[in-house]
Amino acid sequence: MSRASYRKFSLHVCRRTALSPSFVRITLHDTSVAAMTTHAPDQRVKLFFPLQDGAMPALPDGDDWYARYREMPAGTRPPMRTYTIRALRPAQCEVDVDFVLHGDGGPASAWATRANVGDPLLMLAPDAAFDGTPDGFEWRPSAGLRQVLLAGDKTALPAIAGILEALAAQPDPPRVVALLEIPEDADRLELRAPRDAALHWLPRATSGAAHGARLQSALRLLMPAAPSPDVHASDAHAEIDLDMEILGMRSAAGDHGFQAWIACESGAAMAMRRHLTTALGIDKRAVACMGYWRLGRAQD
Repeated sequence: MSRASYRKFSLHVCRRTALSPSFVRITLHDTSVAAMTTHAPDQRVKLFFPLQDGAMPALPDGDDWYARYREMPAGTRPPMRTYTIRALRPAQCEVDVDFVLHGDGGPASAWATRANVGDPLLMLAPDAAFDGTPDGFEWRPSAGLRQVLLAGDKTALPAIAGILEALAAQPDPPRVVALLEIPEDADRLELRAPRDAALHWLPRATSGAAHGARLQSALRLLMPAAPSPDVHASDAHAEIDLDMEILGMRSAAGDHGFQAWIACESGAAMAMRRHLTTALGIDKRAVACMGYWRLGRAQD
């Protein structure tokens, strides 16, 4: 029988670090983490949260585990959500996951708000012993990459931070522009990025904009299809500076030296993808687009 690419890891909280008003980093530990791996900065994992009584029921194994998980009675089925590995340290048996805090609006935020050292958490993550084709990620930089556009909201910030770190480690990184929609101005984080990277923080609190609206406005200003009286610089406030460095992104249309990675609310993500591929004619293969969540609907 072939080995599965993902396996279950029973972990516990060993440290929590406040990053900003809206973000917290939870460091998880277990000796089994030595057998965990990650294939890209945006590596997806599944987290299973304890029930209200703190219990973590056993989960089914096998290739059909998800169907059997869905068949579990609601009262015994632990909530599951998709997250990104922020950092993995197998030698220390530690893995970091960054959470967005929004009160008790969902099982992940509720758990992360109250998580203390010793609390359990179950993670479905890549198995280092798996020797097949890896999966669970979308950041696949092409050879000859010269320009990168990263765009995401609060849920995508851990993945974008990881991508920026990976690019910064290159001896000759491509030009990078990142559009980062965050809950409030105080949520700007110190990120390691290529020296010439342009990071544009787009806080929502002061604008009253809908989820993803500031990202869409910023993208249209950054890479306009044509002059339009309906798009004004004020839409993105002063965060988007149309200087020559950013205008250089426009020349990437149709050029395989350009790559975009977009992750945010599903409707906003698809609108941004359409702008790049339809309005600007950029090759669809150069645009990775993910709906990390959908407004008004809980997603596993």
